[in-house]
Amino acid sequence: MPANNPRIAILGFAIECNRFSPATTAEHFAATCDIRGEEILRQARGGACRTTQDLPGFVQQMDRSGPWSAVPLRIALAHPGGPVEQSFFDTLLAEIDAGLRDAGALDGVFVVAHGAALATVSDDPDGDLLELIRRRVGPAVPVIGVFDLHANVSHKMVDHLDVFVGYLENPHTDIRERGAEAARHMRELLAGTKTAVAMVKLPLTPPSITLLTAPGPDSPYGDMIRHGQTRVGGDIMNVSIMAGFIFSDCPKNGYSAIVTARHGNRRAAHALASELCERTWAMRQRFKRAMTPLAEAVKLALDAGADASRPAVLLADVADNPGGGGRGNTTYLLRALVEAGALGVVLGVFNDAALAAQAHHRGVGARFTARFNSAEDNAFSQPFEAEAKVSALSDGAIIGRRGVMKGGAAAMGPSALLHLGADAGGVAVAVISNRQQCLDPMQLECLGVDLFAVRTLVLKSRGHFRAGFDEHFPPERIFEVDCPGLTSPALHTFDWKRLPRPTYPLDEATTWTPPTFVEPGA
Repeated sequence: MPANNPRIAILGFAIECNRFSPATTAEHFAATCDIRGEEILRQARGGACRTTQDLPGFVQQMDRSGPWSAVPLRIALAHPGGPVEQSFFDTLLAEIDAGLRDAGALDGVFVVAHGAALATVSDDPDGDLLELIRRRVGPAVPVIGVFDLHANVSHKMVDHLDVFVGYLENPHTDIRERGAEAARHMRELLAGTKTAVAMVKLPLTPPSITLLTAPGPDSPYGDMIRHGQTRVGGDIMNVSIMAGFIFSDCPKNGYSAIVTARHGNRRAAHALASELCERTWAMRQRFKRAMTPLAEAVKLALDAGADASRPAVLLADVADNPGGGGRGNTTYLLRALVEAGALGVVLGVFNDAALAAQAHHRGVGARFTARFNSAEDNAFSQPFEAEAKVSALSDGAIIGRRGVMKGGAAAMGPSALLHLGADAGGVAVAVISNRQQCLDPMQLECLGVDLFAVRTLVLKSRGHFRAGFDEHFPPERIFEVDCPGLTSPALHTFDWKRLPRPTYPLDEATTWTPPTFVEPGA
């Protein structure tokens, strides 16, 4: 194929896996996004896009920057959950391998990725996929991937990439831009630039609530990412700092600095990655953060509900974040608010397909005994009963309007707003059928919730909600509540099996020595 019309394969596999969550199956991918061939391009070029936004970012930037021929293969994404069933992943690998084999001569490969996947057998399916791609296309074809900044990065992943592009923002509002960046790098590599990618890792596995990137004293991670971006230029093509996802509980856990350098300058890439890790290690104590005790959170809600002159508050149920593999249905905070008689509370979104179906069967205005978690057997998903009124129903199909979900399609499935107790001004719960975290106001507004009237908003999310609900709740009115759950930032409560130890902050006395650069082949 002439260089002025390069053929670029597009494929993807993306999931954030929590070792402690139930396994992720083919059905979970099908319910989220599992697409092939021309459907990939349709979604990338303006259809309702169910993939992450790096896909349209890449495709549309390639379209703008000159002729090219896309070779779309398959993209499989699922909401965060447990390790992927190995049989599904093996079948996916086989299909991608066959697609690359049958595609003919390729000039490049773009990979929609995440980087924190597990399979029920393999601890590094991301590396397995990249190794397969490299084996099939050979060493001369550029392979570029875009990764979530919660990626757990292995040398196997880095060694098979020509450019590693990581998100820069958390909440992840820059995903489309990172896809466009990957396209610009692809054009440069197609023009002849050669690269080297180097990674340095730290024994640092910070709690997820310390990984926000907005400027401020509680943003050590953001400070490092911004510092890294000041070093981009000249031989330095990309700087990506991946904090990792500790709940994967796998050997590749750990904070990683990955630098891509032009002109094959591996020494410069390694030197900068090492420098960034040294700078991070010197301020590691900043990666600690206290949560709000449950009793104190309830008191905040009671005060907000009792006095309209007080500002409304947002309570983040960070330990039950479906965006990190949580089930989205723990009742610790819900029960406490109902029993305390809190007023003006809306909780969303609560994952309970059986309860949503019952509300749809009964209809708007019906009153009944709502049984939360009647069909869930996870240790944290405790049952809870309350008298309820069905206030609104929805099919749960939305287009996000702010933050991470802006412009993206989401399917919550049959959904219902239930007001608990006799007083409609007490606690309302948005119940959904398809497990997902609450990221966007539309997830509640489609059920008639007026966010300006809410006195206490409870969201099952770790941090991405901040970009969606910032018009209502500035950082000083957001409180991360300490409750049990599969994504609790109280890391000492987990039974770690494969996490490299010692690691900070779990092991206070952890030490680290910067690695020495070794020339390849030396």
